[in-house]
Amino acid sequence: MRVALVQMRSGLDPQRNADDAEAAVREAVGQGASLVATPEMTTLVDRKPRRMFDALPDGEPVETGRFEALARELGIHLLIGSMPVVLDRRPAHRRAANRSWLFGPQGRIAHYDKVHLFDVDLPTGESWKESSVYAGGDAAIAARAGEAVLGLSICYDLRFPALYRTLAQAGANVLCVPAAFTVPTGEAHWEVLLRARAIETGSFVLAPAQGGPHEDGRVTYGRSMVVNPWGEVVAKKSDDEPGLLFADLDLGHVEDVRGRIPSLQLEKRPELRTY
Repeated sequence: MRVALVQMRSGLDPQRNADDAEAAVREAVGQGASLVATPEMTTLVDRKPRRMFDALPDGEPVETGRFEALARELGIHLLIGSMPVVLDRRPAHRRAANRSWLFGPQGRIAHYDKVHLFDVDLPTGESWKESSVYAGGDAAIAARAGEAVLGLSICYDLRFPALYRTLAQAGANVLCVPAAFTVPTGEAHWEVLLRARAIETGSFVLAPAQGGPHEDGRVTYGRSMVVNPWGEVVAKKSDDEPGLLFADLDLGHVEDVRGRIPSLQLEKRPELRTY
């Protein structure tokens, strides 16, 4: 199963970002990919909520239909890492969802709303309060994509291993982590957390990322990556530049690793006692 990850540097114009994503998807399919994944906030990266809401329609983004049609045309599975979705634009109630979509040759398969929201004050002076703009999701989503069962997640979810064990125990053999990591946290934790999630679940991990300086002033880490079920990095972008990353997945490797280390089946949850 040949997969391609699209590393992007999305800006403030959803149309231009969608054009860039479509061009990359077409190039990936031309090089043999049957599953293509794009990063978090594929169609819009904007840290100013008011401007972001002004750029978006109510409800579903117009690009959703475009990407669905693209997957149908190319006969592939296409994971759009996420797009912002307006839930309520009234100033006192303003909320969006950070939502990923999985499309296949027959159309829509599933969508997932990011569960864990990134609220943090960094030593660099950067402050992120996703919960002031986004409503968190409440469901873990696993969905079939050809021979693979994808476990869906987005960026900050990566720090919550229970989500990935839930997905793997439900049958997911490929975990997807589209992201827009900050540079300090990316340098410190991006690779080690991706490898940890692969090892803990015996799964492939696909992590397409945003990278570099964006129009809104933020800088993201890049280094899109594919990790195998043994925790080995089998493909990695070495920089923040937009581009494609390819890997060939042997899904039989998942069963082999889980057979050797059957932690998903042997997990116990002991009663907690404190003293």
